[in-house]
Amino acid sequence: MSKILLVEDDAALTVALGYTLKNEGFEVFEASGVEAARGAFLSESFDLILLDVMLPDGNGYDFCKEVRKTSSIPIIFLTSFDEEVNVVMGLDIGGDDYLTKPFRIKELLSRIKAVLRRNSNSGASAKYIIESRGIGVDTLKGKAYKDGQEVVLTALEHRLLLLFIQNPNAALSRSQILDKLWDSAGEFVDDNTLSVYIRRLREKVEDNPAQPEIITTVRGVGYRWNS
Repeated sequence: MSKILLVEDDAALTVALGYTLKNEGFEVFEASGVEAARGAFLSESFDLILLDVMLPDGNGYDFCKEVRKTSSIPIIFLTSFDEEVNVVMGLDIGGDDYLTKPFRIKELLSRIKAVLRRNSNSGASAKYIIESRGIGVDTLKGKAYKDGQEVVLTALEHRLLLLFIQNPNAALSRSQILDKLWDSAGEFVDDNTLSVYIRRLREKVEDNPAQPEIITTVRGVGYRWNS
């Protein structure tokens, strides 16, 4: 049974979501603010966080940044802010998905299942460590390392890194990358989202992300991992 931390200050929405998620077989822990969410996160082990942006004692973006310092747990933002800049910001700081209110409950369930599936599959493709350019990926444990130090990645960042490192020196098109990353959930992703994840991954593996040498852009095609 997957455990979900639901961080939402709208009492009516919390009741509705909690009821639906429990009926779908999830174990749900509820928090109405940042402090309550922090306490739950530190004391329990969760499989996913549903995170509202505007909370009475802070905001979800800051809590997401805090979580990302130590954990790659999947995070889905729930918010009424639908401007592109807010969506990009949510993904850029470590969110795995972003759903704007009001939303259909079936769509939320589909996204939860897709994110959990990607997370559970992120380290299941092989049973050894793949290394290139000082970057190592432990495909059994689902962890990544740079120069021997663990790098905290989201589930999708891990899959993106694994895709690159398993295809060294190959020019991968953006459509190829999206197909591999999102499979059946592909309708939720666009080119802007991929650009965000490429930038985030470069920030974690490159010595100078502004002038990448490992993940380089192939003009008119996509990207290449230079081994």
